[in-house]
Amino acid sequence: MLLSSVISTKKREQMFHLSSIPEWLLLCIYLFTMAPTIVVILLENRNPVKSLAWILVLIFLPLLGFILYLYLGQDYRKQKIVAKKSIRRLHNRPKENLEELDVDNSSLSESKKHLIHLLKNNSEALAFQGNDIRIYTNGVDTFDALFGEIEKATKEIHIEFYIIEDDEVGKKFRELLIRKASQGVRIRLIFDFVGSFHFKRPQQNELRAAGVELYSFLPAHFKITIRKNRINYRNHRKIVIIDGSVGFTGGVNIADRYLTGNKLGMWRDTFMRIEGPAIHGLQYAFLTDWFFVSRQLLSGDHFFPYIPPIPDRDNVVQVVTSGPDSDWENIQQGIFVAVTSATRYVYVQTPYFMPTDIVMSALQTAALGGVDVRVMMPEKTDTPMTQSCSYSYITQSLEAGVKIYLYRNAFMHSKAIVIDDEISTVGSANMDFRSYEQNFELNAFIYDQKSAVELKEIFLADQQLCTEITLEEWSNRPISTRIKESVARLFSPLL
Repeated sequence: MLLSSVISTKKREQMFHLSSIPEWLLLCIYLFTMAPTIVVILLENRNPVKSLAWILVLIFLPLLGFILYLYLGQDYRKQKIVAKKSIRRLHNRPKENLEELDVDNSSLSESKKHLIHLLKNNSEALAFQGNDIRIYTNGVDTFDALFGEIEKATKEIHIEFYIIEDDEVGKKFRELLIRKASQGVRIRLIFDFVGSFHFKRPQQNELRAAGVELYSFLPAHFKITIRKNRINYRNHRKIVIIDGSVGFTGGVNIADRYLTGNKLGMWRDTFMRIEGPAIHGLQYAFLTDWFFVSRQLLSGDHFFPYIPPIPDRDNVVQVVTSGPDSDWENIQQGIFVAVTSATRYVYVQTPYFMPTDIVMSALQTAALGGVDVRVMMPEKTDTPMTQSCSYSYITQSLEAGVKIYLYRNAFMHSKAIVIDDEISTVGSANMDFRSYEQNFELNAFIYDQKSAVELKEIFLADQQLCTEITLEEWSNRPISTRIKESVARLFSPLL
């Protein structure tokens, strides 16, 4: 007892010599920093669960919590990160070149029309009919298709990724861009500052020297400042557009793990090649982000040429973006409406299952109404915290009749939802708070039986590699495990 007291005293004296500071002064410092911060959190009127989580962090981890809040907690949704007045000029895309679907006079079902109108109103996502869509589910096919199309470029390439690694795939990617730039192809590249942490300055300079124009998105400056820390808002989008006619999007990043795997096993993801008028949606999303990082406003016929619908392709595609600069949580609203419109089935693939209240309610309501709702997630994720947090949502899902499948011996990184052989969405958004409320995300919403059936068959094939969880066995897990998951869940709005 005496020894522990001595050790405790020495520790207190070693921590910044706090023992020499009067207790009343420490209390004043604590109140001066914590109280105003808590007031700011309350005045933001954000999600109560998220507000409570941050308040708990500030109370129990005062210094660390304050620093974390400065970098990760501030709500910039009401501050227009992208200059809207300038961006509106991009909305003046040449109308004669954009053959937008006349939704009201189309043969689409009323539920599809309702969803299309929602996504046009909340995100200005135009609906384009007549596209060729190809879906890839493994790294070999994905990179063969992507690098093959880049190799064929003759004029211009636009690229945006969350992660560009400095590995074999990253090296091949850089060499390809350098070669195309030397052939006179103009290349614009956006990468996320945090996600592409291993994409270092020497590799960036190598590309710049070859003529590639590149910018990092929201570079993080580690300074203690109240107003300008936006490290919490990351660009998670994946966009590639070649010569304004062929595009790619989905969940894949530029990294070896899609070919060789890592400690979690092989990475299973979904990526799409799109050809046809929907390219305009990808182009608009990229040019909006390009203006933000470069302050170069690119618009006009060159970037939005007339692209005719592809014959015998009846699908309709909307490219939907969301982020801190959005007035609404666009992708989340679209998923909510799509799920609640289901009458037969809803199949979901997501690497992280931390649904917001609105999405969880949609899944539960559909399942309780007799819809076959299935959620597939990895058995193991890349961090223990996200795994525990994802697991904490399983019980309430099972209780409502949602079926849960854990993908074994590999990492399920796909972000795909398919509904009733009619509606599907593939993109960058995970089913979690961060994707729906904080990150810059992009999903393609597809209204087409062919694509939906293909994604359904992919899901059912993946299901053969899964373990289905039952409510009985899940409820019989050790109490210590359930407590750990419940504690992790408190931080789900912050992950």
